[in-house]
Amino acid sequence: MHAVVLPGETDFAGFRAVARDLLARAVPPERVSFSVKGGEAPDLFAGAAEPLPPPVPAAPLAVPRGFLTLAETVVLHRDPERFARLYRLVWRLRAEPQLMRVAVDPDVAELEAMAKAVRRDVHKMRAFVRFRRSELSGEPWFVAWFEPDHRIVAANAPFFMRRFASMRWSILMPDAAVHWDGEGLAFGPGSRRADAPTDDALEALWRGYYSSIFNPARLKVGAMRAEMPEKYWRNLPEAPLIRPLIAAAQRRSEAMVETGPSAPNPRPHRPHAAAAAVPAEAGTLYALAAEAAGCRACPLWEPATQTVFGEGRAQAALMVVGEQPGDQEDIAGRPFVGPAGQLFDRALEEAGVDRDGLYVTNAVKHFKFVPRGKRRIHQKPATGEVRACQPWLKREIALVRPRLILAMGATAALSVLGRPVPVGQSRGRVIEGPNGTAVLVTVHPSHLLRLPDAAAKAAEYAAFVDDLRLAGEMVSG
Repeated sequence: MHAVVLPGETDFAGFRAVARDLLARAVPPERVSFSVKGGEAPDLFAGAAEPLPPPVPAAPLAVPRGFLTLAETVVLHRDPERFARLYRLVWRLRAEPQLMRVAVDPDVAELEAMAKAVRRDVHKMRAFVRFRRSELSGEPWFVAWFEPDHRIVAANAPFFMRRFASMRWSILMPDAAVHWDGEGLAFGPGSRRADAPTDDALEALWRGYYSSIFNPARLKVGAMRAEMPEKYWRNLPEAPLIRPLIAAAQRRSEAMVETGPSAPNPRPHRPHAAAAAVPAEAGTLYALAAEAAGCRACPLWEPATQTVFGEGRAQAALMVVGEQPGDQEDIAGRPFVGPAGQLFDRALEEAGVDRDGLYVTNAVKHFKFVPRGKRRIHQKPATGEVRACQPWLKREIALVRPRLILAMGATAALSVLGRPVPVGQSRGRVIEGPNGTAVLVTVHPSHLLRLPDAAAKAAEYAAFVDDLRLAGEMVSG
């Protein structure tokens, strides 16, 4: 038995180097015992170490890129067998190079499930960390307590550094702590929950805001508990409100139905918000948005509240194109702010892509709908309506000059590429778009909202996150 002791619990680089050496010496997985220095106890037979055999001449192993991405995530899991499981899979990849594509293979499925658990934990930390104001040396310092399931602290710290760059903060956890002083990140030993403050002056305001935005008509208790497990409630300032709000949901929902929904703006085509806020300078996106506010190229403008133009970074490396604005976008005058937009934002966070660095827009700039009572039901735009809006999208692309366009859905792909493209067959491969710009195709987030089967929805959502992660990686290099 060959005993391998790695220096750290999340030492991916060390595991990678050791795995390469073991493979070069043709050491099978059953002859290796992995442990961590100062961590979990090694295998009972690890003490019976054997001398390593000499390297065997062979062609170097090229593992799929997907394995490396998977392994970097799996090493953050708390399973003490994670390194052994990874080595077993990479050993099998020598003889089965397409193994990563076999989702039902037990080794692949197990590691994918571990990676999914880690990604979910990363998302939960980002969603449920709540900072409370404290003081250090007479200066404001914000402190949060969190209990992650896995060893995600170092991997997640840069997200909080970027999100809260202007304040000094600490996140305390049982295993470790991370601190940001405005200049650099520092990691320290674990803490107790009692070391973190339990309240601050702003939390009463936050509870009032949370109570006012709670929508009982959208309440699904099972889904809420799945997304916000009760283990996190005790750390949330809004936690005392959750059960009373759930209890009162039926009564409040009935009152909302009696009141009726807010009607869309009765005055169609008010100026686009971004165009109205900044004086339009010729040759800019603002000027283009102001020009598009008066578009009459197809009949969709007449019943719509306003043109919904793109927004985001003017010279973004990644441009995201959707289908058309929905009901909430039509009223707000901004793209991707409704339910599909909220799912899109969540997927971006899980993929590690900052929405502030993107330019987001739609192939069609007006909301196409059919009235049904007091509701406006989305209708897919016709090809002629897509073609009528295409010049606006082309001019947006010319001004933004992205390195990559992510087309979400068949309508977006048709508008960007000028031809119908099957989304399912095109995902994951680069297509040459306008003026040689690289294009990736994926599903529209509204497609995920319509899936009735929970398992299918989870699988499609994970694939959507992977598409966003791939797009982010392509423009970050």
